[in-house]
Amino acid sequence: MEAQAAERLQLFRTFFAELVTANSGVSDARLRAAFASTFRERFVGHAPWRVFTASGYIRTPSDDPAFLYQDIVVALEDEGNINNGQPVLHSACLGALKIEEGETIVHIGAGTGYYTAILSKLMGASGTLEAYEIEPRLAERAVHNLADSGNVVVHSGSGTAGPLPACDVIYVNAGATRPLNTWLDALRPGGRLLFPLMPAQGHGAMLLVKRASADELEARFLCRALFIPCDGARDEAVAQKLSGVLARSDISAVRSLRRGAAIDETCWFQGPDWWLSTAVITKK
Repeated sequence: MEAQAAERLQLFRTFFAELVTANSGVSDARLRAAFASTFRERFVGHAPWRVFTASGYIRTPSDDPAFLYQDIVVALEDEGNINNGQPVLHSACLGALKIEEGETIVHIGAGTGYYTAILSKLMGASGTLEAYEIEPRLAERAVHNLADSGNVVVHSGSGTAGPLPACDVIYVNAGATRPLNTWLDALRPGGRLLFPLMPAQGHGAMLLVKRASADELEARFLCRALFIPCDGARDEAVAQKLSGVLARSDISAVRSLRRGAAIDETCWFQGPDWWLSTAVITKK
């Protein structure tokens, strides 16, 4: 009976992996395998689980982990609004990052480590991953949940204050109002930063930044998204400005990120010392 139950649950995981990658438009066998082999029930606390809906949270009717293998957002605690995020959104993001084996990754806003575990499988045993979680109780759970991942280090902190290790990928799972210099400066040539650019109200959008050269940064929006605020990466005046521009402007027009350059007619949005441009970076 136990073997049958395990086989049944793995069928749910395998179909879940195929479903979320297909719905996100990602045809990556490695990402499907990472979703299929990561046990979501180990990361979301005790059942019954609270599932986010447009009308508030509802609880699963039992402790059957099969309920978790859907495109749903699941609360990480009995109270509050910190969640294990939507699988289709994260599948799209991880597919866009194009993580290769052996890369160095920084994950900011790791929660209890579910998507950190998936990241670790994408980079493989030869990669390294530094995960940051600002909520101490969630960081403690992440340390426990990732204890068998020898190439993952979990930090109880925000990932916004100090210098980060030189890395190939930075994946941020909390809403910022700017690409922090700390993040950009850590990117190696060809490195990718993906984070939610979040306004004061409503949905933001996932901004993918790639270091094309020492002083050139490609940028494009992937999709709309909604995340809790990233402590240490928000400016409320900028957040208010973003509310307007994200609501009325075409996010697909953005092509590059500029720092310290004179603003020109290609400016899509201007931050205090950075701006997004509609100009494509010319390959040299």
